[in-house]
Amino acid sequence: MRILVLGSGAREHAIITSLLSEDADHQITAAPGNAGIAEVCEVVAFDPTNASLVRDYARDNGIELVVIGPEAPLVAGVADKLRLAGVPVFGPGKAAAALEGSKTFAKRIMDEAGVPTGRAARANSAEQAVAAIDEFGAPYVVKADGLAAGKGVLVTPDRNAAVAHAEYWLQHGEVLVEEFLAGQEVSLFLLSDGESVVPLEPAQDYKRAYDHDDGPNTGGMGAYSPLPWLDEDFVDEVIQHIALPTIRQLAAEQTPFVGLLYCGLILTKQGTRVIEFNARFGDPETQVVLPRLVTPLSGLLYAAATGGLGRLTYPKFSSDVAVTVVLASEGYPESPITGRVITGLDEASAVEGVHITHAATAVLDGQFIATGGRVLSVVATGADFATARARAYTALDHITLEGGHYRTDIALRVAQ
Repeated sequence: MRILVLGSGAREHAIITSLLSEDADHQITAAPGNAGIAEVCEVVAFDPTNASLVRDYARDNGIELVVIGPEAPLVAGVADKLRLAGVPVFGPGKAAAALEGSKTFAKRIMDEAGVPTGRAARANSAEQAVAAIDEFGAPYVVKADGLAAGKGVLVTPDRNAAVAHAEYWLQHGEVLVEEFLAGQEVSLFLLSDGESVVPLEPAQDYKRAYDHDDGPNTGGMGAYSPLPWLDEDFVDEVIQHIALPTIRQLAAEQTPFVGLLYCGLILTKQGTRVIEFNARFGDPETQVVLPRLVTPLSGLLYAAATGGLGRLTYPKFSSDVAVTVVLASEGYPESPITGRVITGLDEASAVEGVHITHAATAVLDGQFIATGGRVLSVVATGADFATARARAYTALDHITLEGGHYRTDIALRVAQ
């Protein structure tokens, strides 16, 4: 199958790695890709948010499936343009992608569908935001309404910090003030063809920059899968009470959701609640979910894109566990320093059970350099978490990046 993967991060590298692992003769192109992706497949340097350009490339090159990785092309309507041209695409149209692109839209859909979530108040002014902050109390949760690259959410006991965060993001649009929900967080991916849903295995990610959940929120510093502490019926309950009601509500509003429904969930004393929805694979959870997938990914994505999920059984997963640790640039997430050389990748990749997915890398004068905040993900699999963790951190010991940092406690609680 000729497949075009849009995006340039570790998530897209993980998707491509999974597709290439199949016993199939896939021809894969990434746009724009990164230095690591360029080592395993063709890359083309064009803007993945330019819908007309993507459509023309897909038609001119006989692309049989387009997989949209990041959120920006989704909210730009790239999937709509491809569908109008008759190109199968895994990713929701612009209207349905508002489930991620607008937190107020997502809250309305959840309310209409009866999906359990926390209380929230919309604010269009500092006065409204302060009133909601004082109503809900500490810890304070303030979210930018639109896309913010993982930096629009603040959870803090500091009222002044919450007000300042609201005032900053109000310059860019609406903000949402929510009640704080306490409990273990779970990420669950579900494929949707607009009517049916098929789940992948749950994962847990680590949002804070530093060990012990200290520091600012990030796009994610690591993850692990499976979650041995989850109830056996957890996934089925999420499908019945969260995923299907959401998909059906979107369909009823003539905005069918075709693609990946990312459910960011929290297990509270009152039951499972939705923290947020995303409209694409999550990063870094993709890096630990897909390596455990035994069922060919291409068949799942194509079935979702063409309305065939209802005929499939749940996908199979390996009994192995997976752990990923993100290596970030100095200064991430506030002000990452880029352009520094990365060494030791070959030695790290040689560690048993380890592979590396690139997120923000380029090649300059024959050397890999960091081009962004989250630089790469070290992914390790093993028979148990202790083994996978040991492999991941052994591999990281081989990698050098001046000023680079990573968390040392990923999956520690399940490895003990």
